[in-house]
Order: sequence, then structure tokens, then C-alpha cells
Amino acid sequence: MIAPTDLHSRLTPRLEPRPRDAALYARAQREGLSELQARVLAGRLAGYQGEIEALVSPSLRHLAHPERLADGRRAAERIAQAVMEGEHIGILTDYDVDGITSHVVILRTLTELFGVPASRLHSLIGHRINDGYGISLPLVERALRLTPRPSLVITADCGSSDEPRIARLKAEGIDVVVSDHHALPLEGPPASAYAVVNPTRNDCDYPDPTIAGCMVAWLTMSLARQVLIEWGALAESTPKLSPWLSYVALGTVADCVSLGGSPANRAVVSQGLRLINRMDAACWRAMAERLGADSVPFDAETLAFQMGPRINARSRLDDPYAALHFMLAEEDHLAQRHLEVLDQDNQSRKAIEAEMAEQARALAQPQLADNAPLLVVYLEQGHAGVQGIVASRLVQAYGRPTLVLTPAAQAGMLTGSGRSIEALHLRDALQRAHELAPQALPRFGGHRGAAGVGVPVDQLEAFHAALRQAVSEQLGEVELYPRIPTDGELRAEQLTLATLDELAALAPYGREFDAPLFEGDFLVESLRAVGAEGNHLMLELSREGVSLKAIWFRALTPGELPPFGLGATLRCAYKLNRNRWRGRESLQLMIEHAEPR
Repeated sequence: MIAPTDLHSRLTPRLEPRPRDAALYARAQREGLSELQARVLAGRLAGYQGEIEALVSPSLRHLAHPERLADGRRAAERIAQAVMEGEHIGILTDYDVDGITSHVVILRTLTELFGVPASRLHSLIGHRINDGYGISLPLVERALRLTPRPSLVITADCGSSDEPRIARLKAEGIDVVVSDHHALPLEGPPASAYAVVNPTRNDCDYPDPTIAGCMVAWLTMSLARQVLIEWGALAESTPKLSPWLSYVALGTVADCVSLGGSPANRAVVSQGLRLINRMDAACWRAMAERLGADSVPFDAETLAFQMGPRINARSRLDDPYAALHFMLAEEDHLAQRHLEVLDQDNQSRKAIEAEMAEQARALAQPQLADNAPLLVVYLEQGHAGVQGIVASRLVQAYGRPTLVLTPAAQAGMLTGSGRSIEALHLRDALQRAHELAPQALPRFGGHRGAAGVGVPVDQLEAFHAALRQAVSEQLGEVELYPRIPTDGELRAEQLTLATLDELAALAPYGREFDAPLFEGDFLVESLRAVGAEGNHLMLELSREGVSLKAIWFRALTPGELPPFGLGATLRCAYKLNRNRWRGRESLQLMIEHAEPR
């Protein structure tokens, strides 16, 4: 057991300047980037050897041709055959933002570009609680009950680990084309699938395995368009799928795939944001109205923290189809009505999340006192739809990979979501745990930073022990504590909107290319609690004659006073933010962490 004082020091967040790749830092400046821009790149892309221009000036010309996807041509030809022969087609996708946006891409392509009547299409989206992830048995049964049955099922954002269910569909005469981006099982692509389009395949020549599920779906459907033109079923003038990149941008950002050394992801998010900000679709207009005029233009953070959570909230708590209807709405009043439902669900999700997070923190304390390398928390009354968010909260608070488990719909089973830290590849750890105790982990999937599991209730202790061993083997002697990586300090004269513009030129920011975060000392000139619960702090800070407004969200426990007052010196970790108010702009600091000097 760790002594309380040692435990406190282990759990106190530490500001740590990011290590810089010296070669990339120098190369970026030689190629015309400012010192600050070079610093940001070099702190995020260690070992990057590619073109800097491809990252800082994202362009669709950096996308590889979909023909390079293993099974891409085979999948596209099967889809084209189904279109030409009038087959019924099932569209089976995950229920999160990546899955919903994939669904929209496939559905709109089939109906609007390929001319497939809506009556021949069947949407199959699993219910998180009742059906579970991927090509679940309930979804298979639902597909088999359809009249007439689809003869082809196209998946997106799922399917790579679902061989038994795919085999069942195949036995019933249904071909399955899998499009996915999740890591494949050790035995390889599901053998019963007609085609498996997945950039993580060992035999795949596509240069970027980090693309989101919606991007795999977009590429597959783009190739199907090409095949239909080659076969003479579509005119060469048939529009390309470019407008659907708005959905791909949303799914890419919300699914937290890499926006670091991935020219493809950066290109689709940049182009998608340009399309979104035209406000051509009712869903974007409804969201802009909800967020207020100062929210436009949208950026990647708008997608990550405003649109993504609202769409995810519906599938976390209830039927995911409202999110699909919101994305597909053709009229503003319909989009607004569906958005109201999503918004209410998001508020409910926040309340459930807060209660579960409090319980999870309490249950984590004994493991923290034992200096456990990971946290496994079982919430007997927890909601399965909020596991991942709660796991993220614990990772942020304690600097350890975390799995949060709740009862599954299937009797005798638990379902769980995990989030990881930079030093641990979570799916690899789960694979090792499966090898150590296969009966304790019959089902799992995911990638480096996030994963899902299915665990028998009576095997919970065996699962915990196996995963703890797997994590310990991978981490070795890595010291675990909450880390706040920063980009160093800014000079007082750099605290301007011009610096913010300089940083904005490197956007989009997201996973593995975090928005710049700086550290520095500031004098507190004024402060007041704000927000409905009085848990946010509005501050006026100064440094070397420069005064700035700042906001620190969730700085306080409601009813408590801040641990510092006027005249205090704070060591802050902060982001630069453009505050828009009635057409005027000013620089504002967004405080992420602060402690008195």
C-alpha cells in the first residue's frame, strides 16, 4: 500500500513540456514555419519523415486511390452487382458517430447517386444495450426476419471480429461486405465474408491504416461508383461523393482517430469543415442555430465537443435512429426537432455520467492505494452507454489505463469500455489477457486508445488479474501519474489574436495532434464564480503589463471557494481562445489546470 502523502503526489497532475523532435523542429523552420509552429509540430510528430506540406496544407490530392484497399475492388463489384440487379441491400453499422455517419454516406450514395429505391434498402443499426456492438446476434436475427430479405449486407465501422455471425448470414444466402477500420483478430479477416475492406489488414497496400470507419465506407462507395461507370450502369457525369466528406469529417473527429501524421485524415477533416460551413444541410444549420451565431464557422472542436456528444448520447441511452434521422433531415424544422431529442439525451447523459464517475472514483481508491498499473471498475447499477466517458474521466484524473464495466443485456455477462494512456496499446494488452485467460475474455475489440470487452460475471477476478499482468508486461517501469503535456511558455507579447491565427494555420487539431496548450505564471486581478451551479471561474489575469480575460470550466465544487484569492500568482496550463461577442473578437485564455505558486 502507498502512504497517503505518496498517493497524493502520485495523483497530482504534473505540467510537462512535450519532448521535441529536434530534426523535425529544424526542418519545419527551414521550410518556412514560424518557431512556434515548428515547436507545435515537433512536440507531436516524433519521427515523422513525410512531407510537412501535406500536414500543414491538407489537400484531397494526398488521398490514396481506393483501389489500394485490399478487397476494395471485390467489394465494389459486389455492391455494383446488387445495384444493377435490383437486390435488396442491408446497411449494418455501429451506433456511434462513426457508424451513423458511415450509414449516411452509404445510404445517400445508394439512393441519390446510384438510384436505388429506398424500398430496397434496410437500415440495421444495433441498440447499444439490447444488441451490443458489431454484427450482433440480435441484428442477424432482425436481418433474417426482413421481408424480402436482403441478399447483400454492407457493414461499416464493424464486422472485422464477427465471423460466427457472418457465417450465419452466409449460410442463409446473404453475402456480407465488411468495411471497417478496427484491428483484425489474430486469425485474420472473417473467412465467411464476401469481402473485407479494412486498412489494418496485413495484406493491405493502403498507406494510412488510421482512417475512420466512415472514411473506409466513403472509399468503398467511391470505388463502387467507378465500377458502375466502367460497367455502363452510370453516366460518367454522375457526381462524385465529395459532398459526403462533411459527414466523414464529423465521424473522423468524433471517433478520435489520429489527426497527427495522417495526411488523409487531416485532408478529409479540413475539406469536410469547408463543406459544413457552407451550411447546405439542415443538420448543420440546426446545430449552428442551437449553438448561436458566434459558433460559426465550425472547427474540429465544434465537431468533437458539440455535435459528436449529442449524436453519441442518443445511442448511449436509447434508440440510435433519431441521430440518423437528424443527419438525414431535409428540412430545418425536422432537423431542429430531432436535435431537441438529441440535446435532451445529452443532458440526461451528463447527469448519469456525473453520478457514475463519482462512484467509479470511490471504487478506484483501493486500486490506487495499491499502485495498480490499471483500474478496473465494476459499477453494478451503471449504464453501459456511459462507460467509455467515465473511463476517460478516470484516465484523466489518475493517469492510468481504465476499464469500466456494467451488467450486459445477456444474463451472466458484463460489458465494458476501456480508455488508455499514451504508453499503453490497449488492444494489444487485451489480446495478451485473452491469451492468459481466454475463458475470462471471450469477446473484445478496439484499437490503441480505446476498446470494448465482454466478460462473464464469474470470471471478473480472473479477467482483472490477466489484464493487470498484460498491462504490467507492456508498461514495464513506466511511472504512472496524471500528466498535462504543454508546449512550453509564451512571451507576454505573444498573447495576442495574431498568435492564435498563427496556431490556427496548423489546424485541424485532434487526437495525436492536440490543440496547443501552454504554461505560464499569471497574477490574479479579479475572479468570480459563474455558471448555473457556480462551478466555473471567470478571471482577469495579468502578466508583464498584459491583461487578459480567462475562463476555467469546472474549477470548483459547487458551494466551495477557490483555494486562492486576488493577488495570487497562478501557474496555469492554458489554451488561447477567440472570444466572439456581438461581432467583436478578443483573446481569452481557457484554463485547463492551475495551482497557486
